[in-house]
Amino acid sequence: MHKPCNCGKAMSIRLRTVIYQNKVEIGNVPIFSCDTCNRSEVFAEVKPELTGLISKLGSKPEKQSLQFDDVCEVAHLMVKVTEKKRAADPVETIIQERINELLDLLLLAQSLDDGGWIDDVRKRLSQIAKHSVTVHDF
Repeated sequence: MHKPCNCGKAMSIRLRTVIYQNKVEIGNVPIFSCDTCNRSEVFAEVKPELTGLISKLGSKPEKQSLQFDDVCEVAHLMVKVTEKKRAADPVETIIQERINELLDLLLLAQSLDDGGWIDDVRKRLSQIAKHSVTVHDF
């Protein structure tokens, strides 16, 4: 996936580590990067999840490392499609497998009447649905 950079060259998307407040490492954040001018920007579709995570950390976070793909389904799917063992799998198959996995988790969370877990799984499913519509609109 590419987008034009301000310098005129193409920016490519990569999973990178973002450092917040020089204390928190957030791994697997989808970032557009330009190899020519070294400009970087967060993939727009994941900005709401990243800013939400950062706001939860507060202005004086403790030193820690987090994986963004644990909270953002778009990042999770990007990690999955870049795994060597999944190289031959169609992206649609990987997405469908994740949706099925989340639906199974939703059923389990509902059977345990775990409201927090139910909300988390629904949020993850809505992230996939929102971004799937965006991808298919083009």
